[in-house]
Amino acid sequence: MAGIYIHVPFCKSKCRYCDFTSYPQKIGFADAYMACVLKEMKLRSAELKGKKFDTVYFGGGTPSVIDSKWIVGCMNQIRACFELADGAEVTIELNPGTIDQQKVDAYKHCAINRFSIGLQSAIDSQLEDLGRIHAAKDFRIACDLLGDANKSADIMIGLKDQSVSDIKKSIEFASDCGVRHISMYALTPEDGTPIYTDYLNGELPDADAVAEMYQAACKFLKEKGFLRYEVSNFAKSGAQSRHNLNYWRRGEYIGFGVSASSFIFGRRFTNTHDLDDYMKCILSNHYPVVDDALIDPQDARFEKVMLALRTEEGLSLREYKQEFGTDFASDFLEPLKKNAKYLELTNSRIKIKDEFLYVQNTILIDFLQ
Repeated sequence: MAGIYIHVPFCKSKCRYCDFTSYPQKIGFADAYMACVLKEMKLRSAELKGKKFDTVYFGGGTPSVIDSKWIVGCMNQIRACFELADGAEVTIELNPGTIDQQKVDAYKHCAINRFSIGLQSAIDSQLEDLGRIHAAKDFRIACDLLGDANKSADIMIGLKDQSVSDIKKSIEFASDCGVRHISMYALTPEDGTPIYTDYLNGELPDADAVAEMYQAACKFLKEKGFLRYEVSNFAKSGAQSRHNLNYWRRGEYIGFGVSASSFIFGRRFTNTHDLDDYMKCILSNHYPVVDDALIDPQDARFEKVMLALRTEEGLSLREYKQEFGTDFASDFLEPLKKNAKYLELTNSRIKIKDEFLYVQNTILIDFLQ
């Protein structure tokens, strides 16, 4: 099985931390852009014939800011161009300040069955500092509109003036609103974003403080019934994101839209980040790809290890041998010796010990050979 990703690069305003490809001043281009996304799907349909897809993910930007007819149109085009599995998981990202009952009804009618809502914090002053367009109450309203649908919330840690108590309040608030999945990310101040100035001025928590926040949050999430299955992702039983799990298991996926990435047929490729270039390419019946590489066996091995060790389940040694024809322990003898104290190794599986999962990047670098 494989996944489909659709990038919707429009939003009402740019959050102070956002480094994603999004255009808050170009919402007027949404109709023309989405028509190009539908055409890109058609362009790819022949080469993907025979592939079966069991997840779809609308990301952004803010997919919920555009007219719902385009989301419905994408789902219709996916069914027309590709083979979508019965019971496919279909996710859309929502900003609480951009949805209403009409949009919710349209989403559900076209079989969207998972809703990822950008809460970030239940503290309104923190939302305002991040440049979010919603208040905490808007998140509750959005959850009420969605009813008993499968809901996920994003929560950020490492914010200015944020305490562990604040994070617990956000988790409890999301849980009380009926979410079954929480993605908890540490704020990354990217150069060129407004919040990077806060970082330079020393106004954000340091790495040690963020690590303490993370550990405390993990404990509280477990108490609330959310079990960690990847470094930043926690879910109640049966509510893990199948789309994201596909990424971490090095599964195939195809991306549509500006800046969308793909991994399929052993190749990784990425569309242009320029909105005008993207639309010109599609209207000229050309793929808008700017980076395209065939993954060699050594890189494939590292990808497999790097992605699997981000997860709570770790890496299946049997699957590794089936895929590459060699033993994991033989391929990575020296990194295993160097990092033995951080790892749990059995006859069937290897994983990073729970207490070291948050700092997995410093461990994984040794596996890059």
